[in-house]
Amino acid sequence: MRKVIPRHNARVIKLQYEGEGPITDTIFLVGKGVTYDTGGADVKAGGVMAGMHRDKGGASAVAGFFEILKRLKPSHLKVYGTMSMVRNSIGANCYVSDEIITARSGKRVRVGNTDAEGRMAMVDCLCEAKEKALNEVNPHLYTIATLTGHAIIAMGPGYTIAMDNGPANEIKNSTQLREAGDAVGDMFEVSTIRREDYVFHTGKSEYEDVLQCNNAPSSRTPRGHQSPSAFMIMASALDAHGIDSDNPLKYTHLDIAGSEGEFPGVPTGAPITALYSRYFGKH
Repeated sequence: MRKVIPRHNARVIKLQYEGEGPITDTIFLVGKGVTYDTGGADVKAGGVMAGMHRDKGGASAVAGFFEILKRLKPSHLKVYGTMSMVRNSIGANCYVSDEIITARSGKRVRVGNTDAEGRMAMVDCLCEAKEKALNEVNPHLYTIATLTGHAIIAMGPGYTIAMDNGPANEIKNSTQLREAGDAVGDMFEVSTIRREDYVFHTGKSEYEDVLQCNNAPSSRTPRGHQSPSAFMIMASALDAHGIDSDNPLKYTHLDIAGSEGEFPGVPTGAPITALYSRYFGKH
């Protein structure tokens, strides 16, 4: 008998803030809220599971940003927050490698590694945000996640990594975040989403449109922290809103795996203060 544990069921938590106006910026924050990450069917073996109760740092950052909004009440901002809460466990609810799942966008996604669950948890929420953004003032979409071990290997502990799509790169948003973060001691590094990342995630057969991941951990995959951005752009159909489209949308992915603090220990508030500095500092 397959037993489903009700407290392991996924939830999506939605938050919204709107200043008194006039609104100059609309921000969409999608946070990874994996309450515990066992790795799923591709289980984290060899003692590397410890600390995975902190894999909800992206969703926690969304909640933290809304605490700032509640306290400071900026008049010029409208903010949508989405926290994608899920437990990545082995059991009746888990999926497996080679399974093909149809995303909200209609894209068929082949699972390559169940331990690449964060991008899966966020991508439909990102797709919904994309749909809403088309009707908002100066929208900018973000995903925030303790996403990859590769981020820590690439940049070391202490740094959030920011990656822009084409429209976000046109305004140098990642650079603005880095400068804003430097001003408040919440440091960023900047990475680039490149053609190879899209090729990596392109479906390899007629059965799928998008490949979620290869079969190796991100820490053993070249461009392991950059390519998930391309996956989320493709699987959410955000690639239809690039710089050459009629309706370009700005999107920035923030990998906070390296900036949430070492385990064991207390997680940091990164990247809340840098986002605050980026959007509040000039007002």
